[in-house]
Amino acid sequence: MKEETTEHVRHAVQVFIWLILPLSLAYLFGLQIFFNENVWGSMLWGLAVYFYSNFLPDLPSINRKPKLKPNDTDLPLYKKYALLLFAPLLVWLLFSDIRISWRTVETYHNFTSLAVYGTFLFVVGFLGFASLSLLIADLLKVLFFFFCGVAGFLTHLKVDKIW
Repeated sequence: MKEETTEHVRHAVQVFIWLILPLSLAYLFGLQIFFNENVWGSMLWGLAVYFYSNFLPDLPSINRKPKLKPNDTDLPLYKKYALLLFAPLLVWLLFSDIRISWRTVETYHNFTSLAVYGTFLFVVGFLGFASLSLLIADLLKVLFFFFCGVAGFLTHLKVDKIW
């Protein structure tokens, strides 16, 4: 576990230095210069979601069952992906000694989970950063948030040799 975490952190930092940091600075200065927008908040949220997304595919494994028994069925799709999308809540419940009975064989190391997570990030970014009168700057904030999360998830998949 320690070795895998070290490998994930090392690759996350490399991608951060070579891709996310330059993109963040271009995003920050570009929106400041062209749109006179203060984007520090959305940039910091994007960076946080990047690092969070690097470890997200492994977080729901807390509630994973080893394999299905012959008469056992897996969870419905909405419950499987609720475990993925609300993983911080699961961790909080675990540390609060509250157990939920949802157990899945899903590992979330696939592109379907990435698509579901990316859609979720786009909706959350839209709700968090877009105003009623949608401006180009708002759309760029949403896309930056989305890109950071997807880049983090893809980095995790790359380290685990899925992609």
